[in-house]
Amino acid sequence: MRKRNKRKAWKIAQGKRGWSERTVWDSRRAQWIKATVLVLPVRHPDFPEQALSLGICRSKGRTPWYFLTNEPALSEEQAWQVVFAYVRRWQIEMTWRYDKSELANPRPRLWRWATREKLRLTATLAYAFLLTLLEPFYDPLRLWLLRRFCHRTGRHARAAKAPLYRLRNALSRFWQDYPPNFALLSHRRHAPEMRVAA
Repeated sequence: MRKRNKRKAWKIAQGKRGWSERTVWDSRRAQWIKATVLVLPVRHPDFPEQALSLGICRSKGRTPWYFLTNEPALSEEQAWQVVFAYVRRWQIEMTWRYDKSELANPRPRLWRWATREKLRLTATLAYAFLLTLLEPFYDPLRLWLLRRFCHRTGRHARAAKAPLYRLRNALSRFWQDYPPNFALLSHRRHAPEMRVAA
């Protein structure tokens, strides 16, 4: 294998135009933008045997986005698939951030896998419950909770499509004022079924 020159990512892509242009949704700024994608074959100096691709996604007025991947991106369609996969990855990172900050799960110091799995499943169940409350069916309940227990008047708060932070706060305050009676719920669950003779 011949010796290759080490260069920074922006220098490798300097002067090279994108393959194609698409209109994509910028969820951070909540607007449609035009972006181009370009993928170049590269090698990492520490792992020269691994074939990698350097992807560059550019849009007007924004800093180019560089990503290094081992996914095949030989065509325009494959390149866009990789871009959209990495965009989805950032949404997953935001979910983890919410899990750590809002569900009181910043640094779980658990050594055993079974205990760690229980904690993760509990956090996942709580997160799924909050996501369920975003369904249109629960609009009246959600609006009542937010107005009564976590009222905000700012335009940003009112325009939020998924107000998970406010919703968690509202539920916390609601249950402080009206704590659920878990003993009664358990009693009803284990109570014998009533049978009526026809």
